[in-house]
Amino acid sequence: MYILSLPLEVGNLGGLVAILFLIMLGPAVLLLVIGLILRSKQKKKAGKILIILAGVYMLVSLGVCGALVSGF
Repeated sequence: MYILSLPLEVGNLGGLVAILFLIMLGPAVLLLVIGLILRSKQKKKAGKILIILAGVYMLVSLGVCGALVSGF
């Protein structure tokens, strides 16, 4: 049985880095914006929960994706 071996040519990885940063920061920013909008209206408890979730997501994503980006 032969294993197909294709050489991988690494070119411009700017798109991959942009996707990683979008995954790392995008949902946290979206949750923060929605939380701030809800907090400014009458749903203060739901806004506070979404702001806390945004902080937790940011902490976890910077740990996991940050380790992937830095090479560990």
